[in-house]
Amino acid sequence: MPHDDRKAALLARRAELTEDLARIEDQLDDEPPKDWEDRSAERQGDEVLEAMGQQDLTELRAIDAALARIEDGSYGICAKCGDDISPERLDAVPTAALCRNCAS
Repeated sequence: MPHDDRKAALLARRAELTEDLARIEDQLDDEPPKDWEDRSAERQGDEVLEAMGQQDLTELRAIDAALARIEDGSYGICAKCGDDISPERLDAVPTAALCRNCAS
């Protein structure tokens, strides 16, 4: 398989994101403090955690889509124009579905 290294890197990043999401979910499930000031500070922290979780979910979806393209043989081919995506672009953005020209 020509994309073994990229697949391994995507799978490793996917595992990191899955761990991060589990940790975030665990922290969000913590019992809120009784003190109002502490609760307010924790609510702000929860908003940050939720935003981080959303970013992780977005990246996770992109990784899953890239892994699906590897499996179906379309990885490295621009989804818009059908040209090859440069190896340099795939090195920089392993989840890229579009070539540099179509992504611009």
